[in-house]
Amino acid sequence: MVQIVVRYWAGAQAAAGTATEQLEGLTVGDVVDSATERHPELRPVFALAALLMNGRRVDAEVPLVDGATLEVLPPFAGG
Repeated sequence: MVQIVVRYWAGAQAAAGTATEQLEGLTVGDVVDSATERHPELRPVFALAALLMNGRRVDAEVPLVDGATLEVLPPFAGG
């Protein structure tokens, strides 16, 4: 298993109830599954969010890199 830091932004942070946490898995999808198991309120956020690992956009099938940071960026609104 690979351990990473997950950083939640905006609505994702509100849904998770935390700004960051450490999770583990083999793929980005594993981390998404773990996060939604811990925080069911994240399910609709993940349906719309962009996921960036170390600054690069990724999808569920991408293997994790040990020590990486996965950022969960929900759609932003504003002006």
